[in-house]
Amino acid sequence: MTFEQIKKLDTSSAMPTYGRFDAAFDRGEGATLWDVEGKKYIDFSSGIGVNSLGHRHPAWLAAVEGQLSRLAHTSNLYYNEATARLTDKLTSFCPQGSRVFMANSGAEANEGMIKLARKYSFDRYGEGRNEIISLKGSFHGRTLTTLSATGQDVFHQFFHPFTEGFVYADANMDSVESLVNERTCAVMFETIQGEGGVIPLDEGFLSELWRFARERDILLLADEVQTGIGRTGSLFSFPEFPDVFSLAKGLGGGLPIGAVVATEKCAEVLGPSTHGSTFGGNPVAAAGALAVLETVGNEEFLASVVKKGEYIRDGLKKRNLPVSEIRGRGLMLGIDIEGVEAKPLCAALLKNGLVSLTAKTSLRFLPPLVISYEEIDEGLDILKSTLEEMK
Repeated sequence: MTFEQIKKLDTSSAMPTYGRFDAAFDRGEGATLWDVEGKKYIDFSSGIGVNSLGHRHPAWLAAVEGQLSRLAHTSNLYYNEATARLTDKLTSFCPQGSRVFMANSGAEANEGMIKLARKYSFDRYGEGRNEIISLKGSFHGRTLTTLSATGQDVFHQFFHPFTEGFVYADANMDSVESLVNERTCAVMFETIQGEGGVIPLDEGFLSELWRFARERDILLLADEVQTGIGRTGSLFSFPEFPDVFSLAKGLGGGLPIGAVVATEKCAEVLGPSTHGSTFGGNPVAAAGALAVLETVGNEEFLASVVKKGEYIRDGLKKRNLPVSEIRGRGLMLGIDIEGVEAKPLCAALLKNGLVSLTAKTSLRFLPPLVISYEEIDEGLDILKSTLEEMK
């Protein structure tokens, strides 16, 4: 089909929930994409951080195709090798005694975290201790409950009544402490607020939060949906293990997946019939995720992510681009460009062959972790020429 045929078919049949850009991609290799008309693009978005190993990575492709040729789905009424190996691999990176619940998305994983936190507190303290503090500027998903957990007023519209039991703090201890009371069971946070503008939390704040919460048996819930699985140059982005954390996006390498990881203190809170998912732990998605972890989960690979992030930062400077600020870590970068609005810039970059993202008023780069230095240079050259066109 031509692009216009695809666009017409989509706009006549799909709900108008997305403001799509004018492109329909057909194939990819590494961090390079081609659309249905053969035009080439450099991918600085990886499907909003999902394609951690880029497009058609041989290990990922072999794992997914191999599993698909044997068995696609059985449900969680039965054991399957791919999911067992994945949960074992995940816990091998975590403190002894950790356990995993497999889901299908970041929002589902965050919902699971919220349920676990409230049940932990109910089991230990009884009814009424169920309030969760999240941070202003956060984003935790599109379900009613994860929208409620999201600390941005713009998302608290249309769908009332929202799930109760969330309050929103600024990212400092004075604000968090002012909201803590006898109902508080957990604090939920992203170490880098991705959708909120690629805003890293202060390391001193995180350290103090750990101490404060542990003294009061308030659970720490880390949303690692965007920051996890090597994105920031470490497998997980938090400074030390929280009580519970969520994973999704880059874990699947291109297939829908989510995970709730609980350390020993919370590992058995969710028992039989307290939580579930028909598709969670799907063997095909699990096989792909296992290939991701086996590729990403070593010091050499993670060091390469750090180096590539530094290379992008240096490349922006060497090209004398009008950058006022760069935020983030590894290959999760938010970039403010003087005198240019992010959304029209993103559209212009796409037209010129660079796939990028926005985060509030910033340009956001989430390239595949396997992106080559040549692809980085090509993408930054497109950024430079596009900015010159827009003067």
